[in-house]
Amino acid sequence: MSTREDQLLKTVSTLADSLVDDFDIVDLLQLLVEESARIFDATAAGILLVSPAGVLEVIASTSERSEFVGLMQLRAGEGPCVEAIQTGRVVSVENLGNITDRWPHFSADALRSGFSSIHAIPMRLRDSVIGSLNLFRDRVGELNETDAAAAKTLADIATISILQQRLVKESVVAQGQLQRALDSRVVIEQAKGYIAQSHDVDMEAAFTLIRAHARSTQARLSTVAADITAGRLTL
Repeated sequence: MSTREDQLLKTVSTLADSLVDDFDIVDLLQLLVEESARIFDATAAGILLVSPAGVLEVIASTSERSEFVGLMQLRAGEGPCVEAIQTGRVVSVENLGNITDRWPHFSADALRSGFSSIHAIPMRLRDSVIGSLNLFRDRVGELNETDAAAAKTLADIATISILQQRLVKESVVAQGQLQRALDSRVVIEQAKGYIAQSHDVDMEAAFTLIRAHARSTQARLSTVAADITAGRLTL
């Protein structure tokens, strides 16, 4: 087995081991760019990530130069890394001297960076593209199919872990909201019973009274119900 294959397997294992319940996404992505630069013989590497607000941001990089290129693409609104995110496909630029027609606003910045080639791998899971893993080299040349496939594997692991954490957080929030709703319903039922007995009305009429008071005072229904059961409010 070659040294590169050893490094790739070790990185896959390290990324997998990092996926604890509350892992640090930035730390994971920093590990990804550092190992990717080493494995794929890149001068530098970086990651653009789509924020929850839908804005592209540089989230990790191995050098100021690679971060600069990422920022320049964001400023120009174009470039291989941006295109990889927009299309969900690998964008490999073997010679940055030949991109003027394709990305006129970004080309001048690209040449000033000192890099000769850029290769952008989308961080994608089915229809969800959350960013791009970007490899920068000081020499011209394409990203061969083997390296592209291997880089995509690493990007996929990071993508799955990020999306999984988002889903877990969203699930926790949803569960919390559901539990609060259930707890509120219990209090409302108690208040309905209290009003039904004290006002000698049925449960439906009791609920109408509670709801009417909540609306007239612009208070939460659960708050009004809690005040009634605690004896702080009399209708």
